[in-house]
Amino acid sequence: MKIQGPNHSNFNPYTKQIQRQQEIRKEIAKEDKVQISNQAKQLQENTKPDPARLEKIEQLKQAVEAGSYQVDAKETAKKMLNFWSNKA
Repeated sequence: MKIQGPNHSNFNPYTKQIQRQQEIRKEIAKEDKVQISNQAKQLQENTKPDPARLEKIEQLKQAVEAGSYQVDAKETAKKMLNFWSNKA
């Protein structure tokens, strides 16, 4: 006669505890949030280009593409000298 012990078919009393811990970890991960400060929002708005400047840039692009844009070398050199002499 063969006597077998209690049914040991994957009985683990800690499995429910492990499952609960995994569920808690998932819930914690779902709670991540990002908040942008008012100062960061202002900086983001300040980086938007000025519409008047965009218009000027577009005119310059068209002039360059058409080949009609001319650079005044003397005026450029004068402004560079003024800029660097005021910095020194």
